[in-house]
Amino acid sequence: MKTTYEQLPVLNLGRLESNPAERDAFIAELRKTAYDLGFFYVTGHGIDQTLIDETLAAARQFFALPESDKMAIEMVNSQHFRGYNRQGNEFTRGQRDWREQVDIGAEREALAVVPADQPWMRLRGPNQWPANLPSYKDTILRYQAAAAGLAIRLIKTFAIALGQPENIFEAIYTPDSHYLLKIIRYPGRDATESEQGVGAHKDGGFVTVLLQDVQKGLEVEHDGGWISAPPIPGTFVINVGEILEMASSGFLLANVHRVVTPPAGAHRLSVAFFFNAQLNATVPVLKLPAELAAQSRGATADPLNPLFRENGKNQLKSRLRSHPDVAQRHHADLLTNTEYAPKK
Repeated sequence: MKTTYEQLPVLNLGRLESNPAERDAFIAELRKTAYDLGFFYVTGHGIDQTLIDETLAAARQFFALPESDKMAIEMVNSQHFRGYNRQGNEFTRGQRDWREQVDIGAEREALAVVPADQPWMRLRGPNQWPANLPSYKDTILRYQAAAAGLAIRLIKTFAIALGQPENIFEAIYTPDSHYLLKIIRYPGRDATESEQGVGAHKDGGFVTVLLQDVQKGLEVEHDGGWISAPPIPGTFVINVGEILEMASSGFLLANVHRVVTPPAGAHRLSVAFFFNAQLNATVPVLKLPAELAAQSRGATADPLNPLFRENGKNQLKSRLRSHPDVAQRHHADLLTNTEYAPKK
């Protein structure tokens, strides 16, 4: 039976290292939470608080830079969709998101030649780094590695919760997971044109690991309304992505969420890590145990945002729609393709 929630549950990942009965109880709680809500806080995650503090400090340092320094790594300069965006430059379902942010992906070399039938491989490439923050790159890459380790631990636990071998997904995220880190600052209502910090959406990929600073704003859809997910010290917010929803035929819920603009005079800082499959991966459909298969709802069908089992196609579609300036400058040849073009 589906549970009604007034707040996100807090799950202690450390229970996996306890006795078998406690481990089984945790997996059952994770399975139910992911089925009902698709969102939860996690403690016992193993990421050192010093690294968390350094990452938030690096985020504050970046946003405190002069505008010219931030604009020196503006995303529109990168064909790989990496770098800084001023507020109002990213879109969700055609509407402006009022946040400034820097997007940092897996640090890899671009392909010398991108196959014509694999245009999503254009997303692979190097990041842009601020010249005046010499320690920034090292801090962010260390945090990415730690967040990726947590994401993989969660993915393996989700696999067990679905009655699968824990490494069932390993072949599609190893060795080149296409992950993405977004460092985000949401200005207060006095500095925006709407209350849409980021519009209602689902996340692609396997899981999202969200680090929040002190200002609330995240809201999760539930029973026709919204649950607030304020920061809780020592935790991350975890949510199921569309890869797990598709692979589980909708048993795991990739839930809709949004960020509401902070009050006037305040701002919100967050660091969102999206762990994804390889660009050339195809999402499998798992054969679930009968009792779970009977509860599967099927993956969401949204005519405005069709999902493909080819991960690269989903990733490229998302980036082209979210960043029309980058799309027009570097990928205009793809914009007439009906699979990638925004739906009206």
